[in-house]
Amino acid sequence: MSGHSKWSSIKHQKGVTDARRGKLFTKLTREIIAVVREGGANPETNRRLHLAIQKARDNSMPSENIERAIKRGDGTLEGATLVEVVLEGYSPGGAAILVEALTDNRNRTIQDVRNTFSKSGGSLGESGSVTWLFDPKGLIIIETANQDADELALKAIDAGAEDVNNEKGYIEVYTKPEELEAVRSALEQNSVIICSAELAKMPKTTVKLDEHSALQVLKLLDKLEELDDVQHVCCNVDFTDDVLEKYRAQSLVR
Repeated sequence: MSGHSKWSSIKHQKGVTDARRGKLFTKLTREIIAVVREGGANPETNRRLHLAIQKARDNSMPSENIERAIKRGDGTLEGATLVEVVLEGYSPGGAAILVEALTDNRNRTIQDVRNTFSKSGGSLGESGSVTWLFDPKGLIIIETANQDADELALKAIDAGAEDVNNEKGYIEVYTKPEELEAVRSALEQNSVIICSAELAKMPKTTVKLDEHSALQVLKLLDKLEELDDVQHVCCNVDFTDDVLEKYRAQSLVR
């Protein structure tokens, strides 16, 4: 299942420029607005809102931005009507890609995503074509610098994790979606510092691609995530460390 989180790790290592952080804040704002409209403005009763607020805080989003997004969601402040759109497609090499978006213009978003796939050598698929390849999971990332990774993994298991995967420099902790916040809380009470925690779609099985195709997929994922309406992107490629390092180096040069 590690293809998604390895990609997330590379994005984190690339660093976030002011421009990219501004775009990230926009995406986080949209997510808060959407979950408030769906389940209400009380994070104690709206689990998705609680998670969205925590994700915003994890990314250093100012409290006033969070409060403003909540008010837009409950109608206290005026805001655009957003709808959730799930799009499915195939990368160069045939890997499955799932795109989740929040938009005030469904047709525009579909066209933007379609064009991005096409220009990158991929294609948009029919509804249901790849969704079945992914399971909803809670994903917690813990950096292991100057820490015992095995000890952190044991703490995660004791906290209720379904699975733990040890990667270079960090561990991935997988939970049931409804248990994400409970596991996170238990870890923090045990003095574990959380790098990130989110609900994610994880591939049931992964595929390996040659280096050229894998680099093309990474570029496609990057371009999709740069679209304003796109919230989350995941794929079922198991990227090798060599490919990820090569792409990271190329990204830093650009």
